[in-house]
Amino acid sequence: MQIAILGGTGGIGGHLLGWALEAGHSVHALARHPEALPHRPGLTVTGGDALDADAVAEVTARADAVLSALGPRGARSPGLLAGAAANIIAAMHKTGARRLVCVSAAGAYITSDPQAGWLIKAILPRVLARQFADVQQMENVIRTSDLDWTLVRATRLVNRPGTGRYRVRPDYPPPGGRTIARADVAHFMAAALTENNWPRAAPALAY
Repeated sequence: MQIAILGGTGGIGGHLLGWALEAGHSVHALARHPEALPHRPGLTVTGGDALDADAVAEVTARADAVLSALGPRGARSPGLLAGAAANIIAAMHKTGARRLVCVSAAGAYITSDPQAGWLIKAILPRVLARQFADVQQMENVIRTSDLDWTLVRATRLVNRPGTGRYRVRPDYPPPGGRTIARADVAHFMAAALTENNWPRAAPALAY
């Protein structure tokens, strides 16, 4: 399979890239700093930004599927996720590729989670207002497309070894679930792609 990866130099993206290459897939990655991705068999790297439509089009030109591991950057790059999503969709429409698996954030939807406590509902959206607004707009852009998308709503990300064992719930985190390792987000995304799980859905992950 030819896989396009955006955000391959990040925590989740690095795990995705490693999995894809080890599984024998061909990978074309977009990176703002391509020197951060050393040469590996099966890997092509294009330097550029996800807000650059031409760069995104180049990376997805021959892709069978697209994995986006981009994360919100708030004031540093407002609208990154929504803008990147629009570029990805436009590029995929040109090539005919249909499968898109994209990292999202469970916290952006905390206010509508019936099992979330009132205190976290009051505090979290205020602290991360810009980032969550970008996440929500990204999801809106992708949801209105005709692609076969999966929006992976991660809880608070932590850096620790993946276990392959975590809970999944549609739309909102499993009860009491607060964290998920970046490695396990990548594990879920890989499974969603190869097994074609969770089409046009927004599963939330947590331990």
